[in-house]
Amino acid sequence: MARRRQIYEGKAKILYEGPEPGTLIQYFKDDATAFNAQKKGTISGKGVLNNRISEHIFTLLAGIGIPTHFIRRLNMREQLIRQVEIVPIEVVVRNVVAGSLAKRLGIEEGTPLPRTIVEYYYKDDALGDPMVTDEHILAFGWAAQEELHDMADMAIRVNDFLSGLFAGIGIRLVDFKLEFGRIWDNDYARIILADEISPDGCRLWDMVTNEKLDKDRFRRDLGGEVEAYQEVARRLGLFPEGADSAVLDLESHRKRRGK
Repeated sequence: MARRRQIYEGKAKILYEGPEPGTLIQYFKDDATAFNAQKKGTISGKGVLNNRISEHIFTLLAGIGIPTHFIRRLNMREQLIRQVEIVPIEVVVRNVVAGSLAKRLGIEEGTPLPRTIVEYYYKDDALGDPMVTDEHILAFGWAAQEELHDMADMAIRVNDFLSGLFAGIGIRLVDFKLEFGRIWDNDYARIILADEISPDGCRLWDMVTNEKLDKDRFRRDLGGEVEAYQEVARRLGLFPEGADSAVLDLESHRKRRGK
């Protein structure tokens, strides 16, 4: 078998040349990073879980009319996706005060927001992915006005859908990030959802205990990262009934939270 040509390697995924023009193979790694890669580690099995979770969510989003780059899952760690021109903007949707928003404004983490907030961050690790406004995005040509509207509209639709999906399995969608890409038809480009949606890029809290079921367990040295990701997958119905899969032991890891 011919060796696949690597196109790009990021913090959590590798992109390879796809089997057909306009396609790529997206490989999910176990590598974990935080604070713009200042903290690095490995979460064994994370790539497998994120592949399944992202496949499930992207498939559901396509069902409500959200265009995405996802075509199909190939195996435990790989997806076939459409090749897109990534817009260099991360769109962050916030429902509850957490993370950088709590630090930036001095508001207690866990405070419900009176309305959903959409923020934009310029994708540049060397600069620390600085927060920008729509004026910056338009002035520097990172996206056109129509593209920005499409991204914001899709972000709100995704938030509405996922908030309900996760609430139905006892999880609060605190915040999450999205990335978008351009797909070209001759001289016309349209915006579609790209990258992934998984516990790597979402804050997911148990609705009863507020236990974190996401990458904050790695960021904050809480332990139980794999079990947390498995718990999200289990609640989404991605483990077969009766499968011998570990789930997050809330009590034991809650004792470690203050460390």
